[in-house]
Amino acid sequence: MDIGTVAAIVTGGGSGLGAATARALAAEGAKVAIVDFNEEAAGAVAEEIGGVAIGCDVSDAESAEVAVAEAAGVHGPARILVNCAGVAPAKKMIGRSGVMPLDDYRRAVEVNLIGTFNLLRLFGAAASALEPLETGERGVVVNTASIAAFEGQIGQTAYASSKAGVVGLTLPAAREFAEYGIRVCTIAPGIFETAMLKGLPEAAQQSLGEAVPFPSRLGQPDEYARLVLHIVGNEMLNGETIRLDGALRMGPR
Repeated sequence: MDIGTVAAIVTGGGSGLGAATARALAAEGAKVAIVDFNEEAAGAVAEEIGGVAIGCDVSDAESAEVAVAEAAGVHGPARILVNCAGVAPAKKMIGRSGVMPLDDYRRAVEVNLIGTFNLLRLFGAAASALEPLETGERGVVVNTASIAAFEGQIGQTAYASSKAGVVGLTLPAAREFAEYGIRVCTIAPGIFETAMLKGLPEAAQQSLGEAVPFPSRLGQPDEYARLVLHIVGNEMLNGETIRLDGALRMGPR
């Protein structure tokens, strides 16, 4: 798909991977709606790129429906959806403070997996009604998983299983949407320099980066964004989960 002047929605676009993706799409000419729980952060990025900011809880059906409708009202129906909204809880099932509260697990699944599905279904319904482009495409979706979906570490039961759900969602969604000319792919990033990691001491960040075989450093959000652009532009990429991790394979701790 030629990004050109098509409309795009980026969830979690107020920071990190989502913000980098919103900037990259806008630089290619897309009209970007930044959907984020933190509306202030979304507004800052939107102002920078000439997009629109929309507050939304991706795990809530009504909130997402309103957000997608608002984005369409400003830019027209989107042909690109990038799901970056997510949470990364770290807690053992049996820790020093006792058993892990069920609501902690539930929240990870609600945001990471149900939130992804929520936007995917709404985007698919709207994009399937659009006229196909010259390529036959009507839309492209890029979801965000994690290498934790494959090698979840101790303390990542909630995060890893929610991201594994995103991986499992990818192929059947791509197969279902194929008749409408809508492609669905997922990126599984490794250790990236996001707000969460920037809060760690410099020595800890360096240690994490050195664990990556090559390049031995933290991934940069713009590297994630560049892969999004490639997926959008490469019509044969569909139903695939792509690891973006410098050949890192996580140990148990």
